[in-house]
Amino acid sequence: MLKLNQPIIMKKYFFALLLSAFQLTAFCQTKTLVAYFSATGTTRSAAQKLAKQHNATLWEIEAAEPYTAEDLNWRNKQSRSSLEMKNPSERPTIKQCTDIRPYETIYVGFPIWWGICPRIINSWIDNNLEQLKGKKLIPFATSGGSPVGPAVDYLRETYPELDWTEGILL
Repeated sequence: MLKLNQPIIMKKYFFALLLSAFQLTAFCQTKTLVAYFSATGTTRSAAQKLAKQHNATLWEIEAAEPYTAEDLNWRNKQSRSSLEMKNPSERPTIKQCTDIRPYETIYVGFPIWWGICPRIINSWIDNNLEQLKGKKLIPFATSGGSPVGPAVDYLRETYPELDWTEGILL
């Protein structure tokens, strides 16, 4: 009689062991999110590489109204990006937010505009402020020549309740 039940017991034991190993692996892995805004594709490319390197979830922060080439013309003082960056309280509307509660580490990526992050990053942070508390936030930026330090300082000053690490310029 014991021999008839033995394969069933072994199967149950094997599946329980397999499930435990899967749960332990999932528990031991830090959940990482790479959230980024990219106006021209440069930051997107950097974010994709970063997400692959860290086996992270990738999330694009998108404007509800996409930026056009005219919007991004920083030489035109009346362009959308120029007007947004002149006004510290400006918060462009974003398409949607992702649920960031499961993530422990979040890379926040953006191109540097006027020496800091674009206002759309403020929109994303403001929409997720409570969920971001207690998370490790790693800013990363792309730039044609500006350093990342002032952008990180801006984020720390604007959101002192959040845990910002040193920034990375990619």
